[in-house]
Amino acid sequence: MGAKHWIALVALAVGVAAGWWFGAHTGTDRSTPPVKAKKDGPCPAGAVPTHWRAPMDPTYIRDKPGKSPMGMDLVAVCPGEAQAPDGVVRIDPALVQSMGVRTVPVARRDLARKVRTVGRVAYDERLVDHVHTKVQGWVERLFVEYEGELVRQGQPLLEIYSPELVSTQEELLLAKRYRDATQGSRYGDVSQGGKDLFEATRRRLELWDVSHNDIERLLRTGEIRKTLILYASTEGVVTRLLVRDGMEVGPNDNLYTIADLSKVWLFADVYEYELPWVREGQKALIELSYLPGRTFAGKVTYIYLSLDPKTRTARVRVELENPELVLKPDMFADVTIETEARPGVLAVPEEAVIRSGRRALVVAVGEAGHFSPREVALGLDSGDGWVEVRSGLAEAEQVVTSGQFLIDSESKLQEAIQKMLPAAQPQQGQRPTAASTQGSGSMQPGLHEGMDGEGGPMQPETHTEMDGHGGHVMPGMDKRHQAGHAMSGCDGHAAHDGHDMSGADSVCATR
Repeated sequence: MGAKHWIALVALAVGVAAGWWFGAHTGTDRSTPPVKAKKDGPCPAGAVPTHWRAPMDPTYIRDKPGKSPMGMDLVAVCPGEAQAPDGVVRIDPALVQSMGVRTVPVARRDLARKVRTVGRVAYDERLVDHVHTKVQGWVERLFVEYEGELVRQGQPLLEIYSPELVSTQEELLLAKRYRDATQGSRYGDVSQGGKDLFEATRRRLELWDVSHNDIERLLRTGEIRKTLILYASTEGVVTRLLVRDGMEVGPNDNLYTIADLSKVWLFADVYEYELPWVREGQKALIELSYLPGRTFAGKVTYIYLSLDPKTRTARVRVELENPELVLKPDMFADVTIETEARPGVLAVPEEAVIRSGRRALVVAVGEAGHFSPREVALGLDSGDGWVEVRSGLAEAEQVVTSGQFLIDSESKLQEAIQKMLPAAQPQQGQRPTAASTQGSGSMQPGLHEGMDGEGGPMQPETHTEMDGHGGHVMPGMDKRHQAGHAMSGCDGHAAHDGHDMSGADSVCATR
């Protein structure tokens, strides 16, 4: 290799060495760059910050400027920002805007609710008749032979042969002849006895449901009929037929069940939380799926006093006129009950309420970016986005309707940070002690007790791997890393404030 090549290599090596020496001696320490402050300091009027926190992780706090685990400059928290009344959280207006917080005033309004449910059409139980015979006999003939047949009032249903009926007709004819024979008697008791016997026998036939026309025909013609015809006492549809030709029947046998469908009931299932809105006499609108566009109007006539244990619903009875017989029993229908409006109710939007299961909270807006959670007692729910507030808020107060969960989280976070801060600020130049870093009160759930590597306040456990291990010698490190993490200082053991340093004196003495 020639002399020129050797000269070029030597010049290159000298240049690299010079550049390295210049950068090492003139560059700034990039690990802990100074925090830029305002002319009067990071806080107004030169106030001393209470602590420093990471901008992206408020749980990462320090007692002096520095870098966060994400490499960002720590943000100073000034005394005015850290102090707030009990139960009140202060949030920077810029952060409030970024969270999309929206507010509405608490106002009085008329609350009304339309209870929408489903129902089932049923017979009007007051218009259901059972047909019985009052004499013992046998069915000779059926005039109505199947269920579902529509019958008119006075229409013949069946014909019954009864020996008892035949003998009573004969007694009536004998009583008639005796009455006629004793009518001109000079003894008043005899003539009156003939009349009484005739009336008693006739009355017996009437009580057996023998019609007036049949009795008159018997007296006029003297012809005895061995059968009795039973007639429908009402108009309706036969829902049950329990008799056939030739069967023996008696007074205890139900022969027909006839239901009048000119009026029907509808049983609507209403959930228990909607029952406070429902009252007797309210209007109900009925819609059928197979008749779109047609609405039937009814009225709530009764609210049953028990609930279905499986569905947790109460039955509400609605009465409907059904002249065209369009509504048929066991039909399903959509029901809308128009309830009465509650005037002048203090109400807030439903979205403003935070329900925890044991209580209900709203976030009230104060002055200068202050927010406070309020426990409220709720009343009626209108079902259209408004809920009654019985206590806990006053009219014209502002409540948060969007972003309240973030504010609630922020309030709990600030409470946890305050509990992690020292109970008393250390003097200038003095490091916090273990007693001063414990704070007051219990730790917020989810935050773990512990000390960072600089003797600072207690930190969440999630940052222990990112904070530099606080001077501990970590297994697996080489000698250069162990030297960088060796325990510094034996006077007070500042690098391990709060830890049990048993044997530290002997170590220092050995050193």
